[in-house]
Amino acid sequence: MKARPLIGITGRKLSASVIRDMDLRYSSVEIDIVFNDYAECVAAAGGIPIYLPYQAEAEMVADRLDGVLITGGQDVHPSCWGRPDYAEDRLAPNTEAANSYDLNRDRSEIALARTAVDRSIPLLGVCRGAQVLNVSRGGTLISDLPAGEIEHYAAAAAPSAGAPNHVIDLFENTLARRLFGEQLVRNSWHHQSVDTPGRDLVVSGRTADGVAETIEIPDHPVLGVQWHPEWQTDPDPSIDWLVAAARDRMHRRDNHALSTTGSTTGTHRS
Repeated sequence: MKARPLIGITGRKLSASVIRDMDLRYSSVEIDIVFNDYAECVAAAGGIPIYLPYQAEAEMVADRLDGVLITGGQDVHPSCWGRPDYAEDRLAPNTEAANSYDLNRDRSEIALARTAVDRSIPLLGVCRGAQVLNVSRGGTLISDLPAGEIEHYAAAAAPSAGAPNHVIDLFENTLARRLFGEQLVRNSWHHQSVDTPGRDLVVSGRTADGVAETIEIPDHPVLGVQWHPEWQTDPDPSIDWLVAAARDRMHRRDNHALSTTGSTTGTHRS
């Protein structure tokens, strides 16, 4: 069987009490949770999905991963991008509230994003994950997008093809343009977005109101998308791209290991 690349997928931590009909004896413990759709898409693209709890520290897992998928979720705490004064009291950390801040998740994913970029591990950031990528490079966020003609925090249930007017223009000479073409319609469930791009990052796609929808690092296997490819009703190439890039990295690493072993063995015999 052909080897498949290992794709690490992040998630969140919640109190077990949020699960309906959970045995009350377990209500005080915490659970790790990630939407299964990410794993389904990774597996369908030919990768092996594995879940990364917070305890899977970036430096510990980096050598074993071929790709990284940072998932959607709650807001990144504003202190992580230099504006602690923007923090909202109603979102104070609370493991019984899925949308509350989680600084442990922020720290875990920011470290993972930095390590992936530094080690050229293919990285896809989805929605919050794109924002985490930007923050990890010193970028800032728009804390709350103003209401406008284009609906970014849609009322539609997942999965969704996206509102017809949520059109994204992709810029020339970018990875996003190669993957998605000149223009596409995508779903949208976010109220924040990239403001100032972080170090080396560029915005490669925007909606007509100027909201950043894709970010990337030129000539690096790094991409952030503001929509949810795992909940798109039509095919989305972003997760296929991640798995393909991870497979290429896996093959290069394995070939390098074989050549190094052969060289060492040959030297020993001589």
